[in-house]
Amino acid sequence: MNTSAEVESEPAKRRVARAGSSGAGTLPTTPCSVVWSKGHAYVLEGFRGRWVGVDDRGRPQALSGDELQRRGWSRTRAS
Repeated sequence: MNTSAEVESEPAKRRVARAGSSGAGTLPTTPCSVVWSKGHAYVLEGFRGRWVGVDDRGRPQALSGDELQRRGWSRTRAS
């Protein structure tokens, strides 16, 4: 087993995680994935390809992937 390949792959994993958390990466594509935008959680509906969450007043809100990219998003809730 080549240990150098394992060591090299770990920084690559961290880069991917950082890209998603900064909003600069691509949105997840797995159904039921959760991302955060402007303090609200959004869940990917797999069969429709849209992100569903609530607005500031608790009303249901559906966003396309493009809309979510424009708003900014992260994999973790911003404090």
